[in-house]
Amino acid sequence: MSLDAPHLAGNVDAAGLKVGIVASRFNADITEALLAGAVSALKEHGCAESDIVISHVPGAFEIGTIATKMANSGRFDAVVCLGCVIRGDTAHFDYVCQGAMDAIGKVAQRGDIGVGNGVLTVETHEQALERVGGAHGHKGEEAALTAVEVVRQLQWIDQIAIDQALEA
Repeated sequence: MSLDAPHLAGNVDAAGLKVGIVASRFNADITEALLAGAVSALKEHGCAESDIVISHVPGAFEIGTIATKMANSGRFDAVVCLGCVIRGDTAHFDYVCQGAMDAIGKVAQRGDIGVGNGVLTVETHEQALERVGGAHGHKGEEAALTAVEVVRQLQWIDQIAIDQALEA
């Protein structure tokens, strides 16, 4: 069996997947648009609405806590993380962004669950708007479909291990 999976590149078939979404409430106009895009993309690609679980958290810093809990539960194939941090006049932006990204990265590095990172880190509200259907696409949709594609790659790798064990 070849270890190259060109047929899986871009596989965003979400049918049968259980997806957890963690969305922050801070900058709600942006995060609600991210959430709507993520849910829409999942449903358009075959995920049943009943297989999508949404958890709202206060801000981007708290996303990692709930994403970790979802991953540890074993109930989800993928976790989609959505939030928006807009730079202000203090260093708070840097700390929140670093903490959120580190926590999301730890979930992704586990290697057993698809993770989509849709946490926007922008300078202005206008830049955020450009990323929820404007000039820079829709980052909520992208995060959801990225998580699905990673799940399909993980499943393919698991299947290789099973096939190799059966051949032995």
